[in-house]
Amino acid sequence: MNIALLGTGLMGEPLARRLLAEGHTVTVWNRSADKTAALAAEGAAVAASPHEAIAGADWTITMLANADALQEVLLNNDARAALAGKRVLNMATIGPHEARTLHGEVTAAGGEFMECTVLGSVPEASAGTLILMFGGTSGQFEAAQPLLAAFGANPLYIGEVGKAATLKLAMNQLIAGLTSAFALSLGLVQREGLDVDQFMAVLRDSALYAPTFDKKLKRMQQRHYAEPNFPVEHLLKDVHLMEDAARKDGLDASLMATIARLLEQAEDRGLAQEDYSALFEAIAPHH
Repeated sequence: MNIALLGTGLMGEPLARRLLAEGHTVTVWNRSADKTAALAAEGAAVAASPHEAIAGADWTITMLANADALQEVLLNNDARAALAGKRVLNMATIGPHEARTLHGEVTAAGGEFMECTVLGSVPEASAGTLILMFGGTSGQFEAAQPLLAAFGANPLYIGEVGKAATLKLAMNQLIAGLTSAFALSLGLVQREGLDVDQFMAVLRDSALYAPTFDKKLKRMQQRHYAEPNFPVEHLLKDVHLMEDAARKDGLDASLMATIARLLEQAEDRGLAQEDYSALFEAIAPHH
């Protein structure tokens, strides 16, 4: 298939590589054109504008920063005119209400808007082992199968547009919550002079254990947050989305507000683009 991919950042680049590896014709566009150079060298075409990419594609995949970027890229006058008869699959994390708004606007322009949120990060995107959560009609889900096969096995059909966005936020809320809770426990153990190995042995044998704790333990112990698969600034964006979605549904979102404050403190320490385990710097700063 001819596939356009808009947004070749941390996740977009490995997704484009997966499509090329599967033999698809891939056209990429990115606001910063230098981020398309490596993909161009590997066989991707580079579009000068979003509407040029959309016009020549059977499917357009979006992996952009947020809903505002999606609005700007998909629904400017030129791009809107190119959407008639086109299929758009958003794979970026946005709020469910934002997804439904975009669905309505793309539909009004004569196109189809679907979502496929993912669990996993750069290693899973590169290996084609992402957990895929699809939002749209059942017919659209079937039509997307050859495309989704490049990214992961056994994609899940969640329901109409907005449902997969909701599930993604529910999962990313756990990333934020579990990491914050673990950082606080680890900080207390260290400050009180307990043996961290013993703490972890007790934790691993309990019902409280989550594998993410071991994935982030060394980073927190060494205070080493470079080469992130998911940076602080991206988790902060998702925490704000979860806070907004929860409040719209009448839930108490104060936990998200607290974690957002911690992430903002990490950003203030210059860690916005570092791994989100840098939450530890806000919770357990150096004496």
